[in-house]
Amino acid sequence: MPQKVLLIADPGIDTAFAVALALLDQNLEVVGLAPTGGNIAAQQATINVHTLITQLDPRRWPRLGSAMPVAYDVDGSDLHGADGLGNVRFPEISLHSPPTSDRLIVDLVRQHPNELTIVCLGPATALAGALQRDRTIADQIRRLVLLGGAWHEPGNVTAASEFHFYCDPEAARAVLHSGLRITLVPLDIMRKLVFSPTDLLQLPVPDSPTAQFLRKIIPFGIRATANAYGIEGMHLKDVMGIVAVSAPAALSTKRYYVNVETRGELTRGMSIVDSRPKPASPPNVDLAVGVDLTLVREYIYKTLKNADQGF
Repeated sequence: MPQKVLLIADPGIDTAFAVALALLDQNLEVVGLAPTGGNIAAQQATINVHTLITQLDPRRWPRLGSAMPVAYDVDGSDLHGADGLGNVRFPEISLHSPPTSDRLIVDLVRQHPNELTIVCLGPATALAGALQRDRTIADQIRRLVLLGGAWHEPGNVTAASEFHFYCDPEAARAVLHSGLRITLVPLDIMRKLVFSPTDLLQLPVPDSPTAQFLRKIIPFGIRATANAYGIEGMHLKDVMGIVAVSAPAALSTKRYYVNVETRGELTRGMSIVDSRPKPASPPNVDLAVGVDLTLVREYIYKTLKNADQGF
């Protein structure tokens, strides 16, 4: 039976790629898609989530939400475009008053107690809001995969801070201290997945809605990555969140206590991994410390080939 998953997303080109994979993966049932600001502003995140589902048109549509009206100090427009999806002009969509993402999370956890894996591909604001709205859901969430933080890798906002944790460090800390069963995938692992322009533009099943959609948004990401990092290709960071659920053998993890710095001119959003032999606090996450990129690539191509069978 497919695993039920709820995705929290701030699409984002690589986020869109990750969502597309999850929708194609026959081992996953995406029951909800909760937008959050991050790469783009909250209102645009809501539009992008609805655009994604409209363009990909899966056989079973997940329940969709609207991003909480939170503004962050940074965004990802340099890498993803002003609209988050490579500045492609997709047809306008009409929004039918979807619930805010924190409400959607609570509703879906109650609907699927002890069955739902949440994959947070953006800032933790919506999840922290859901836990604040109803603290009892923490005991009913099967597992959380949280993308965020950096350990040995330099940050991608400041020297110390990864983007998701920097956007809302208070929310990240609240989630890490929530008692949830957490797999934390840091920037150290996310940055290892780089696809070449050829790989990205010659996807399997090229006539499928998924491949056609991704080919429209990916060129912007390739150009932006070259400008920002001087590499050919594109990081598919958020894909690691889907890998952690559907291809867990590709990741190796180790138990650690992790916290987040919420203040500091130079350290806001910095993740602290207590790797001492006798840490002051018990471990609270399974931290991803290694990745088999061959298995990851095999998973991606195998899943994209599912488009042959339709959604």
